[in-house]
Amino acid sequence: MPRVPGSVPLAGHALKLLRDPFGFLKSLSAHGDLVRIDLGRMPLYVATTAELVHEVTVTQARSFEKGRFFDRLRPLAGNGLANANGDIHRAHRRLIQPMFSKDRIAGYTAVMGHNAQDLAGRWVPGQEIELEHEMAQFAIETLASTLFSTDIGLPAVEAIRTNLPIALKNLLVRAASPKFLDRVPIRPNREFDTAAANLRQVIDEVIATGRRTGHTDAGDLLSLLLAEHDLSDVEIRDELSTILFAGAETTAATLAWTFHHLAHHPEIDDQVVAEIREVVGDRPVTVEDVPKLVALRRVLDEVIRLHGVTMLMRRTTQEVELGGHHLPVGAEVGFSLYALHRDPRFFPEPDAFDPDRWLPERQAAAGLRREAYIPFGAGNRKCIGDQFAWTEATIALATLLPRWRLVPVSGHTPKEVVSAVPHADRIPMIVHPRLR
Repeated sequence: MPRVPGSVPLAGHALKLLRDPFGFLKSLSAHGDLVRIDLGRMPLYVATTAELVHEVTVTQARSFEKGRFFDRLRPLAGNGLANANGDIHRAHRRLIQPMFSKDRIAGYTAVMGHNAQDLAGRWVPGQEIELEHEMAQFAIETLASTLFSTDIGLPAVEAIRTNLPIALKNLLVRAASPKFLDRVPIRPNREFDTAAANLRQVIDEVIATGRRTGHTDAGDLLSLLLAEHDLSDVEIRDELSTILFAGAETTAATLAWTFHHLAHHPEIDDQVVAEIREVVGDRPVTVEDVPKLVALRRVLDEVIRLHGVTMLMRRTTQEVELGGHHLPVGAEVGFSLYALHRDPRFFPEPDAFDPDRWLPERQAAAGLRREAYIPFGAGNRKCIGDQFAWTEATIALATLLPRWRLVPVSGHTPKEVVSAVPHADRIPMIVHPRLR
């Protein structure tokens, strides 16, 4: 198996991964379809093609369990849906799935639309905003409202808004570092441990309030979990933490990057706004509008392609043949959706923002295969909240774009910051009323 050059004693490739994670991950395919890198002394076998990632996540999924990345997530999300294996994962997924049914998501759109309208109403002409902060606030408030319901959830929103980004910022550092370094009191460890502890505490308080008030029929995820008498408070906390971890940063980053790219492509921005006005008009956006906004969907697909999940890992539970190589039990296998979605075989000019590549005729010409674009994962581990995220992002954009045009502040070019999903260091924008 090809071993990627540049490993150093004790650290392996960890320093390269931490110093330039996106460049390093994109470079791996040049060394082979399945390559070895070292995180400290631990070998990590990285699948760099859509075909091998499909083997890991679908075809041979039963031969894998969650790997090191998710082990390192446990202080934040415990043994929730993202981390659980086997029977626990299947049982909890069946329990939570109804919260993300088509009818439930339709019910959530009122909260999504209200929060988007509230955000649009807070901006004033000529105001400079920090777009990352604004989108994170929207995403966390919306998620907290649907998880906890307004009366119980809002007191926890500020603590979640403050601590969740800190925990996620330091997660990949921990995943790439040897476990013994967890005990070293360096800044990333202190920040992660403090943020994770604060999140656990505030969610524990929400659960205790729910128990005390008999919160079992409010229609939110908390009441659904509280009604399951077989679940402990720790199990409930783990599931709530997992949904927060999976849903908040993804939506916030997607919305922020969307405004950024549209600001630099005014012709696409005008096309999307014209479509929104034709489909929606002056009324609030509804769930029925979402599938009709096809130009906006192409933009979202392109944004998510460009800024996909940085790294995921699986661990073999039995001997596996992958890409012509035999992997032993306990081998760690990684893959990067960020790098996978820039495969030039399927995405010509892969670093370019080009929403029209998602037109059916362009997809056919490029030979795009389903397994080459898996923004929410694949197989039995596919994200349970994918339709929730699509709907939330669409409603937010369809509410904000017709009212405001966002113009980048000169002097700053946003840079990708490593996290579970790449987000920008800063996206300062000036808001201007949209002229008809």
